[in-house]
Amino acid sequence: MYSKELNSIKKSNRLRTREIFDDNIIDLASNDYLGLANNKELFENAYKRVLKEKYHSPKASMLVNGYSKVHKDFEDKLKQENGFEDAIIVGSGFLANVSMIEALVRKGDTLFIDEDYHASGMFATRVLNKDQVVIFKHNNTKDLEEKIKNKETKGRKIIAIEGVYSMGGDLAPKEIFDIADKNNALLIVDEAHSSGVLGENLLGIFDFYKIKPKANHIKMGTLGKAYGSYGAYILGSSNIIEFLLNRAKAVIYTTAPSLFDTALGLESLKFIVKNKKEIKNKIKANLQVINDILGITSDSLIIPINIADNKKVIQIQKTLKQKGFLVGAIRQPTVKSAIIRLIAKIDIEPETLKEACKIIKELK
Repeated sequence: MYSKELNSIKKSNRLRTREIFDDNIIDLASNDYLGLANNKELFENAYKRVLKEKYHSPKASMLVNGYSKVHKDFEDKLKQENGFEDAIIVGSGFLANVSMIEALVRKGDTLFIDEDYHASGMFATRVLNKDQVVIFKHNNTKDLEEKIKNKETKGRKIIAIEGVYSMGGDLAPKEIFDIADKNNALLIVDEAHSSGVLGENLLGIFDFYKIKPKANHIKMGTLGKAYGSYGAYILGSSNIIEFLLNRAKAVIYTTAPSLFDTALGLESLKFIVKNKKEIKNKIKANLQVINDILGITSDSLIIPINIADNKKVIQIQKTLKQKGFLVGAIRQPTVKSAIIRLIAKIDIEPETLKEACKIIKELK
């Protein structure tokens, strides 16, 4: 029924497929930045925690009877470590972005969103009136300021950015926090790819810039990346979290997050807090390899290598796979120009990472 569309995707070398990869392949493609997805001790601790509960399934929405002490313990730890007043966990990062944007942008409000914001956020903007959404150039503070200045807004101003952008690996500039404060704007920060990787305490972009959370700040993070689990969370003022509980459809009308995944997220957070010095040293070592061989300086573990050719990017990926390395071959519409997306995961030893980088340099 969709054969013409599929043929068009195939011809442009943009066809996506599912594949179960060999367990022996060296993973330089996933968002498991700290290698916690294979930490069996954390898994066992989470299992034992859930086993103590009367039930192992959330059973219902959090607002019916799906909310458990497992959920609350994780929310309390998140608040404590990140310095926010309140927290709420949600089923996924996609649901978190839909929850925030759909609920927080009310009639008369304007959302100013970075053009490279995650697809889940862009999807959520579709439920808003078109004149409520202003897209500004990626990480361009001047463009953001001009658009805020030129847009007549009767209600709230809301800015949405990412701490680390998932495809480019670049950081949001600190100046955007200042712009939000100056314009009395609410600031949504998607920390999916920065939490667990950036900052003195590995808590993300707020931590990296040493910004103390304020009433106008909202932080979203996911468990499916550095935390080696599944799910997401939103941190904010007590007022904002209470409002989301009462207005966010993706919170109200869905089953509460998995108890096991939540317990595993809590174990991962405790592990990161306890082992931050060792983790930071490993991050530094792998980023030095990237700089030495590929000449790329980065604060994040996402390393985009521009290829600008869909056919070539797939061929590079295949060659690396034959040599035992898995990297991402990212094409349109996810990115404007085809890239190899390499993740300098810290469970990959520097010598192994060097080998992969040398192959990429030759193929590029």
